[in-house]
Amino acid sequence: MQQIPTPAYVVYEDRLRRNLELIESVKQAADIDIIMAFKANALWRTFPIIAEYCKNSTASSLNELRLGREFLGGEVHSYCPAYTPDTIDEYLAGSSHITFNSVSQYEKFADRLKEYNSKSGRHVSPGLRVNPKYSVIETDIYNPALPGSRFGVDAEHLGEVLPEGLEGLHFHALCESTSYDLEKVLEAFESQFGKYLPQIKWVNMGGGHLMTREGYDTDHLVKLLRGFKQRYPWIQVILEPGSAFTWRTGDLITSVVDVVENDGISTAIIDASFACHMPDTLEMPYKPIITESLGQEPVAGKPTYRLGGNSCLSGDFTGDWSFDAPLKTGDRLTLEDMNHYTTVKTTMFNGISHPSIWLVRSNGNAELLREFTYEDYKTRMS
Repeated sequence: MQQIPTPAYVVYEDRLRRNLELIESVKQAADIDIIMAFKANALWRTFPIIAEYCKNSTASSLNELRLGREFLGGEVHSYCPAYTPDTIDEYLAGSSHITFNSVSQYEKFADRLKEYNSKSGRHVSPGLRVNPKYSVIETDIYNPALPGSRFGVDAEHLGEVLPEGLEGLHFHALCESTSYDLEKVLEAFESQFGKYLPQIKWVNMGGGHLMTREGYDTDHLVKLLRGFKQRYPWIQVILEPGSAFTWRTGDLITSVVDVVENDGISTAIIDASFACHMPDTLEMPYKPIITESLGQEPVAGKPTYRLGGNSCLSGDFTGDWSFDAPLKTGDRLTLEDMNHYTTVKTTMFNGISHPSIWLVRSNGNAELLREFTYEDYKTRMS
């Protein structure tokens, strides 16, 4: 590991397989489908490992759809807030299931869907996203059930029966949540939309099921899902977690390049950027774990630093952490859990050097997956 130049994202095959094995065990025990959401992670060079356990995926864009078909090879369940006449045909050609965000969107493309199904020799199953109007998500930017949400249809806007031809319902109201959170959302979903369940074939319960987090009650999740299936045995149940697949499977390795002190605050400037390479630390916000530190909270009497990124954004910093010894130029720091919702959200703001991406195989060998150059920055701009 000391030979890998910083900054670098490092993904660990053993950790990834551990998550995949747990997800597969839940899938089998609950007798449901669990598919991968690329919005949390799209490192396709690791997909051969994932495909050993899961080949089906969910897509919210044509790029995600193509990635799923090309590198996982299974079914693609598509959901997009708004399809257009220019995109709908490619969605239909590449999807096994397609969820519409509104009744008007479904009605706009229902004839196109029927025509495709009758002529193609395959069947794309249409569904409708609904809003149970219940969520335990505390961060508004990640809460799809906020008042006035643009996601999904409220129960009061539907009649006694669903529009003709719809085969599924989709709800998504979780974010890194527990099975007990799902239980509350599911209760709200059934109370509002239960009368439609005899009319459909499948229910997609969306993402946010963080079943690979330590302490998550997978037994309760299995019991909850099996109970739902017992009440509605004709319904296929689908979960599409994102973070759970790559939770705590990778780190960002950085180096201290300078230490500055102003107004009694010591800042260790690193060769990576929170804004560019770890945007969720500023958006959520949250404070990452640093392996070499003394913990999440500062320790009185110990050398304590905030970390500053190497972009020119004034707010490109977070902290504080304490260490056993003063930090100095060249010290390497490991920012943990920087695979899910990290690599997929990075930017090249300021033209900052993008971290390379490495995969540490089960045998301990480190394999370089991607190294970024000036050409990547230049070609992205025009």
